[in-house]
Amino acid sequence: MDRNLPLNLVRVTEAAALESARYLGRGDKNVVDQAAVNGMRNMFDTINIDGTVVIGEGELDEAPMLYIGEQIGKAKEGCPEVDIAVDPVDGTIAVSKGLSNSISVVAIAPKGCLLHAPDMYMDKIAVGPKARGVIDINAPVKENLRNVAKALNKSVSDITVTMLDRPRHEKLVKDIREAGARIKLFRDGDVAAAIATGFEHSGVDILMGIGGAPEGVIAAAALKCMGGEFQGKLHPMDDIQKERCIKMGANVNTVLTMEDLAKGNEIVFAATGISDGELLKGVLYYGNDMAKTHSMVMRAETGTIRFIEAIHRLDKKPEYAK
Repeated sequence: MDRNLPLNLVRVTEAAALESARYLGRGDKNVVDQAAVNGMRNMFDTINIDGTVVIGEGELDEAPMLYIGEQIGKAKEGCPEVDIAVDPVDGTIAVSKGLSNSISVVAIAPKGCLLHAPDMYMDKIAVGPKARGVIDINAPVKENLRNVAKALNKSVSDITVTMLDRPRHEKLVKDIREAGARIKLFRDGDVAAAIATGFEHSGVDILMGIGGAPEGVIAAAALKCMGGEFQGKLHPMDDIQKERCIKMGANVNTVLTMEDLAKGNEIVFAATGISDGELLKGVLYYGNDMAKTHSMVMRAETGTIRFIEAIHRLDKKPEYAK
């Protein structure tokens, strides 16, 4: 895959972040999301790819742009054919309320390499590189925590589990506390939380719990680049979702590995902070039509992780000038 593509993907997430961060704390998550979609979609039009959205804003009748199945990119002759997974704002509620840890994310892989996950819940477990190979989503919580602690050369009492703050996790929280581990809850945006397990400075060691399946694919792509591990199981909440799994030929009892979710090594992942978080800093607007963004980009093929700080002259980019 073109080595220039990673930097171009950063421009895509930067565009989404710059547009959506304007609405930080203004209370309207729909406006936040639409602004990010507009910025991301417009920047995709400048990239030399023949892309198909496999994880996006919904089906064609649900979203005017970045919908599942949409063809994006310049699509010139000789352009690579790729699957695209996007979450223009991972944490729309956080942005609308002025809270932390919201990011814009994109993952790209060769055509057929990213799972078209149904829009439902997924039970997830994720760890960074040092704990790769020791987790099992079907194993008891206590066993997973013990194995991760051993891999990280820590005691279980020093292990920190991160998960969405939701009532559905009541039993999981109880099991973790009984095992003696620490818990760090977050309100919104579980892609960033999964990625955080790959960085020691984040203070979290393992992600557990139920979140969105599409976000699971994106998180798996990111952790593939980092050398970590992600496992998931589809978690339908009603008969309609169960029927959708059957039609897709998806067994809800099957463990989805990273190779099921994000196949191969030609995967590229990019993210830009929208509001300040432990992973990335948020967009900072200066006077004189200037702004600063903080992004990361990773390639599975090389394992390279780059952090990019960019100063934007918005007066030279009319689409961002407000």
